[in-house]
Amino acid sequence: MLKKPIFFTVGPTKLYPTVKKHILNALKENIPSISHRSQKFINIFKETVFNLKKLLNIPADYEVFFLSSATEAMERIIENTVEKVSFHLVSGDFGQRFFQIASDLKKQALYYQINPHVLLEKQKFIIPKKTELIAVTQNETSIGYAFDSKIIYQIKNENPNKLIAVDIVSSSPYINLDFKRVDLVFFSVQKGFGLPAGLSVLILSPQAFEKAVFLNKKNKLYLSYHNFLELKKYALKNQTPETPNVFSLYLLNAVTKDFLKIGIEKIRKETEKKAKMIYDFLEKSDIFEPYVKIPSSQSKTTIVAQLKNGKKNDLILEKLKKQGLYLSKGYKNFSQTHLRIANFPAHNFSEIKQLISFLKVI
Repeated sequence: MLKKPIFFTVGPTKLYPTVKKHILNALKENIPSISHRSQKFINIFKETVFNLKKLLNIPADYEVFFLSSATEAMERIIENTVEKVSFHLVSGDFGQRFFQIASDLKKQALYYQINPHVLLEKQKFIIPKKTELIAVTQNETSIGYAFDSKIIYQIKNENPNKLIAVDIVSSSPYINLDFKRVDLVFFSVQKGFGLPAGLSVLILSPQAFEKAVFLNKKNKLYLSYHNFLELKKYALKNQTPETPNVFSLYLLNAVTKDFLKIGIEKIRKETEKKAKMIYDFLEKSDIFEPYVKIPSSQSKTTIVAQLKNGKKNDLILEKLKKQGLYLSKGYKNFSQTHLRIANFPAHNFSEIKQLISFLKVI
């Protein structure tokens, strides 16, 4: 048995190696006790925004807001930018969640169901003229499907007056997204950043914020405590409307600085090399195969293996646990037939090799 467990679960996942050190430093600095109106918090907020913009190449005039979860980000996007109609490109359950949230908020939510087994360029979807917001799940954690960023940009080019919202919850910071060509982008920290859950990041273009201003003038803005106008009012002071998760914000800044020291290009190249190792194994295996067969649609960060010949995953997961290796089972309808494998910056080459070695002998 391995000395300590390795979490290849797709979120929460393995903590990034430096997190324990950062937690100890945070406790030494009494971060959990400081006021969210103090100068110390203002410095943390300001530095975190600066470092995130540097790491992800976010334009200077884009807003960065901190929320509690990616699901909350979905709600805030719909509340603040959609008066009547949203259009959702759905490839799995998390894209479906975005659609359902819009429906629950009494919007006319429309969707196109993407077939993960057909090349995206060959799929025909028409975006209705009345659409205000187009929602895309760039990396669908439930099935390991990756939406081609070039097609996202093409959609924006063809619909310049419509807003594009992009879910990069399980592909950030790996995904190299051109923020200038999208309007609302969000992720949570318990996946690619290898942190405890409880914090999400929402990034807005000036066009997205102006839509909220427009809806407010029409008295159509959903005036929650986290409406965009209120979030920006406090962000201008490097603060949040209410007491945020100060501890998580501190840790996010610390890990972001770690990533900056390594270099985002190195992180991306290593992610791709590790993903190739896993996919190469799945392609040759007698027991497993990639659920998504088209290489350009295969996620590099949340890899989904499908069991062949109707096999179930229960015994496999138990055998892996005995070796200290924890994977995610399939999502909902695929709970017994899929294994989901996280490939985030926290996972190193040695751990990937260990996992593949055990999968080979199962």
